Amino acid sequence: MNEPASPGPALPQDAPGASPPQAPSPPAPAGTPTPEPPRRPFLERVGTRLVASGAWLRRYFREQAPTFWIAFTPALIVAAVLFVRSPTSNYIFDEQEALLANPYVNGHGLGFLDAFRRDFWGLPPGRSIGSYRPIPDMIWRGLWHISQVPWLHHWVNVVFHAVNAALIAGIVLRITRRRGISWIAGAAFLMSAVLTEAITGVVGIADVLGGLGVILCVLALELPLFAMPFAVFAAMLFGMLCKESALVAVPLVAWFALVASPALHPERPRRVLRALFALVATAGGLVAYTYFRRHFFPVALPASLKHPLPASAPLAERAMHAFMAWFQQPSLPRDPINNPLVKADFPHRVAGALRVYWRGLGQVFFPLHLSGDYSYPQEPIPPRLLFPGSVLGALFLIVPPLAGVGMWVRALFVERRERRGTSGSAIHHSPSLSNAILLAIGLVWAPVAYFPHSNIPVLLPTVRADRFWYLPVMGTALVIAVFLTWLYHRVRWKGGAVAVALSVAFFGFQSVRARMHALDYTDDLTFWRATREAVPNSAKAHLNYSVMLGARGHLHQRLRISKHALDLAPSWPMAHIYYADTLCRLHRPDEAWPEYRRGFEMAANDPNLIALALQCLWDEKDFKKHEAALQQLAAKHPGSWLAYLVNDVAYNGKKNHGVAPKYRPRGYDEGPKKH
Repeated sequence: MNEPASPGPALPQDAPGASPPQAPSPPAPAGTPTPEPPRRPFLERVGTRLVASGAWLRRYFREQAPTFWIAFTPALIVAAVLFVRSPTSNYIFDEQEALLANPYVNGHGLGFLDAFRRDFWGLPPGRSIGSYRPIPDMIWRGLWHISQVPWLHHWVNVVFHAVNAALIAGIVLRITRRRGISWIAGAAFLMSAVLTEAITGVVGIADVLGGLGVILCVLALELPLFAMPFAVFAAMLFGMLCKESALVAVPLVAWFALVASPALHPERPRRVLRALFALVATAGGLVAYTYFRRHFFPVALPASLKHPLPASAPLAERAMHAFMAWFQQPSLPRDPINNPLVKADFPHRVAGALRVYWRGLGQVFFPLHLSGDYSYPQEPIPPRLLFPGSVLGALFLIVPPLAGVGMWVRALFVERRERRGTSGSAIHHSPSLSNAILLAIGLVWAPVAYFPHSNIPVLLPTVRADRFWYLPVMGTALVIAVFLTWLYHRVRWKGGAVAVALSVAFFGFQSVRARMHALDYTDDLTFWRATREAVPNSAKAHLNYSVMLGARGHLHQRLRISKHALDLAPSWPMAHIYYADTLCRLHRPDEAWPEYRRGFEMAANDPNLIALALQCLWDEKDFKKHEAALQQLAAKHPGSWLAYLVNDVAYNGKKNHGVAPKYRPRGYDEGPKKH
């Protein structure tokens, strides 16, 4: 504590520089009110408070280390400002199926623990479309009894995203022992605009909670060696029950343990032993999840996986085939509209996947155009194998992990030098060492975490989605934090103003783009309008926007935009049926018939499209006129849904007023069918 300054010797009253004595002021008369100080102007008072608040914020972030509770409060505030959608928002895109039409979430005849016997969409194993994520479903069901407004459900994503960001800041603090770089790492993850889809869209809960499971695995590495494997196992199992992509924790958590053990356990790193234990624990969690799912959610193995590949096949291909046969992933839908790469041979599939990876990586650092959909022909099969996108994608998929290994080797040398310079075995956590550790982790983490979503090892239902970057951005956040802090300390021109300006510009741009993309979730019409503007070559975006317009009575606009979708994807049966449906609803069934016919021939086994078309023809009293042609089409596709529904309407149309109610497609904003 500082001592008070000495007053010094007193000056005599007649000494030079002494003030003459002042006569005491006469006392104020009794009852005289004390004059109030003049009030400052309003703007001056506001400015003073803003300056004081800014000074308080600077002290908060400069003087306090980002431990969890210190970091969580500002993280939650920022997440709410950036990602919370309108309270009046309705069900958008996949939320229709995930919440409104999900029989488990709605509780229609299903118990709470039936979450383990249903897929992400509430479907049984025989009808599953591939996603097994019981924990998000259980959370949705609990919230459904509180409110059915999607705004409440997406708050789970916002809160847990703030939790994840606070935990990442804390992890970096434990490695570096430096406040600044820890705050920046947490902010780089928290404010990443490319993650808006995962946070603002309700369905993104799987990505956010899966990410939490992986982060908890990393946090468990700080525990003593005897307890660490059990905590890692539990966190891994939790992450896998939230989203299958958490399986990337198997290599990544072991790598984290190998690289970061000297910083987390400076006295006794035991890096190889800890990495081995982490590998066994995460692999054990993956095995436990797989057998748990196979027991409670058994699915038929696809024909392509029932027999092993011949010995002449490449070893990597045989290993992946054997893993998929054991893992027994529920069959994933293969729609060339959602993922055009399903029709590509393997070399062109890889080229297209590398292009998608490069474009997604660009969105991480410069999120200029964010979209909720990137379907055909926005991301088509590339016409050739070598082009800038595929080459850059390959470089940034291969080079960063190699550079990460190089940074780990550098960290080993720095650690050895620091241990030689200390009397004990502990190290000093120098910036050189901690930066090397963070770069070694981040450069390996980002591409490895993205790889399962790349469409290279396995084909996914979707060619590209921003939410796929939730786990990889954990790695890029570390790289960004190291770069910005290095820039601040090394480029000292004008007191680091360049680094500060670059940081402000980066985080400011990320924040603005995140907020603007979150506004796209105001309602379904706004969402699809913004999507078609962001990805003008997506037929799906145009068609869905036209449907939203039609639901609001704008049928002529729907006709024009659905025709554009048809022009973009002339081989898409849904585009033909929906364009014809618009004509039919405009009471022009004769003009609709040729498009209906083309759609029937392309999708003879799609009951929803066929029922939609037949019902409109019946309502317009045009079914009989085309019955002969319909019967001819049915004869060309015996045993199909087209044959069944055409005959059913022909014989029972009067009784059912068209298509039988149980076969009619679910209406927009309608819950699960009860028939």
